[in-house]
Amino acid sequence: MPNAPSRPPCPSPRTAPEGPPRAGRREWTAFTVLLLPLLLVSMDVSVLYFAVPEITRELNPSSTQQLWIFDSYAFALAGLLMTMGSLGDRIGRRRLLLFGAAAFGTASAMAAFADSANVLIAARVLLGVGGATLMPSTMALVRTMFRDDRERTTAIGIWSSTLATGVALGSVLGGMLLEHFPWGSVFLVNVPAMALLLVLVPLLVPESKDPSPGRFDLLSVPLSIGAVLPVVYGFKEIAVEGPGLPALLALAAGAAVGALFVHRQRTRRDAMISRELFARPAFGRSAALLLFGVFALMGTAYFATQYLQSVLGLDPLEAALWSIVPALPVGAAAPAAGALARIVSRRTVVTGAFLTAATGFAILSLIGTDQLALLLISTSVTGAGLVSAMALLNDHALTAAPPAKAGSAASLLETATEFGGALGMAVLGSAGAAVYRAEIDGTAPAGLPAGTLETARETLGGAAAVAAELPAPLGGPLLTAAREAFVAGMQLAALATGGLLLAGALLALVLLRGDRSAAAGHH
Repeated sequence: MPNAPSRPPCPSPRTAPEGPPRAGRREWTAFTVLLLPLLLVSMDVSVLYFAVPEITRELNPSSTQQLWIFDSYAFALAGLLMTMGSLGDRIGRRRLLLFGAAAFGTASAMAAFADSANVLIAARVLLGVGGATLMPSTMALVRTMFRDDRERTTAIGIWSSTLATGVALGSVLGGMLLEHFPWGSVFLVNVPAMALLLVLVPLLVPESKDPSPGRFDLLSVPLSIGAVLPVVYGFKEIAVEGPGLPALLALAAGAAVGALFVHRQRTRRDAMISRELFARPAFGRSAALLLFGVFALMGTAYFATQYLQSVLGLDPLEAALWSIVPALPVGAAAPAAGALARIVSRRTVVTGAFLTAATGFAILSLIGTDQLALLLISTSVTGAGLVSAMALLNDHALTAAPPAKAGSAASLLETATEFGGALGMAVLGSAGAAVYRAEIDGTAPAGLPAGTLETARETLGGAAAVAAELPAPLGGPLLTAAREAFVAGMQLAALATGGLLLAGALLALVLLRGDRSAAAGHH
């Protein structure tokens, strides 16, 4: 019998086409190194809070200078994020990260030994410049090092948890250092960490950049700064002073320049922000949903910090230590959400995370003036839900972005985070302040000295200060009224934020429809 014609062998599982390469020990070690600048930049947001009294005594800043000591860092960071992300795509993200580490370390030493308020402000500006290079560079390098969807989702979950944990640790570290060392120590701790980064990054972190980036769009640099800074300033002013004319003019100016910036990005081939990002709906949808999460997260931080110190009367270190408690479930939430997203759809997990956070705000709306346990429960639930949603949305947006444009994509996500945070602080802070003033007007004791009620109406801290100087029959009831008024404002803000997150959950159901889980996502 003649032999049957031979057939080509069936491809075995071993010879079948494989997916993207998986990360090895080198990539995960490099990722651990990248968490160091992320942790320090996020800690720098909160580490300064407790040092203000000592800085005020030593440097004697004016009220304007004191404001700029805080805000110069945030403004430099927010204004330069898009520029630095685009620059990293062109010159190399690792190279930009090294530049940022050198700038951050130098600025930290400069701030630690500042002998005047102006020198400290200049150092804070340089810290913001360094932070603007470090934040998008770390996220962009994660996008390029982890090509496998599962591993990237896990890495970004850890990245998001580190970012959230760093803010809490910054408060604790600041409190502990100031117990034993001068105020400059809160900055000096950054120097050895940045020196270590300068040694380890060249050894462990691979370089990556856009192979064909085109010309750098210089005109977009001032346009991007002019679009971001007035809006962030306007939101901050509204949070402190209410919606006055300067704040509204700043918002209008930022929106006008922002429209010019967006038009330039859409019409130029070599724009700062690649048109490929605008053309990918998944990126824009994730960035829009990310705003909901950051808005709510900043509102939580704003009220919880004041509740611990001004309502419960804890000293700064006690308040900082209690704030670590929610950081434990929050730190585990993002990686767990990433694992769950490999079993069910990302859409389901993000929707559930927003609903979880809304539940946390519902609990917060029930809090009284002496309920530490309920505060810790609500902030743990809220934080776990929000960080989970934000980690998956960051991952989804970066997955949608081409690896060559990872720096631009990361910088846009960081800018959205800055906008969401400033907006949350302004809207929720203003709403809480309005309720506080209305409540204290109706509950403050009669017979207060002239001017006392006006001071007490400004802030809860002001009310506590004037109450301490009054006789007990007046000071005690005034402080009680102020604390109850603050809690009433916090309750209203919590209900409003919970409602906003319910809307976010509904939007996630609609906008993420058809998006597959990380297990079967984009390659």
